[in-house]
Amino acid sequence: MQRQIAKELLSIGAVFLRPEEPFTWASGIQSPIYCDNRLTLSAPAVREKVEAGLAALVREHFPQCEALMGTSTAGIAHAAITATLLGLPMGYVRGEAKSHGRTNRIEGRLDPGEKVVVVEDLISTGGSVIDVVNALREAGAEVLGIVSIFTYGIRKGLDRLAAANVVNHSLSNLDTLVDVAVEEKYITPAQKEQILQFRNAL
Repeated sequence: MQRQIAKELLSIGAVFLRPEEPFTWASGIQSPIYCDNRLTLSAPAVREKVEAGLAALVREHFPQCEALMGTSTAGIAHAAITATLLGLPMGYVRGEAKSHGRTNRIEGRLDPGEKVVVVEDLISTGGSVIDVVNALREAGAEVLGIVSIFTYGIRKGLDRLAAANVVNHSLSNLDTLVDVAVEEKYITPAQKEQILQFRNAL
């Protein structure tokens, strides 16, 4: 599955590999890779594989799951489609509480003690998804873990997840993706090493 999803992400241009002209992440990090999993929503054949894969991860690793919670905004659509495949309730967690109405941060029904799995599109340094996990825990949920489409495997992110006592299962990852990218002639072996060195230095 990891190789198949990597191929699909590359085929629709959801992953940009540009070692000579780095991207600027929201964190300010200059990166030779940029992953835009939102593009999977516009590619029905790829979207079907992604959502089926996320559903399979939930079934395999979190069979006791009672509801899915998407991260705002990138995880919302994936959580909704995956929840439909699994026949589960779904909600999402805002970046911050609304300033009007019921001032919700968590949208959708959440009962105390409910066993939930967080759906995220991308794991990098882990800060945003752990913020979501903490919000759900504070609201009384039992967070079983996270399923995501892609992870960079950044040490800081892995350490943060471990410290928060939360496990993530991704459909694919950077190590697999750069192997596939070399095989498919998207990048050279030297560029692969450059990208991995960037990741390992974070």
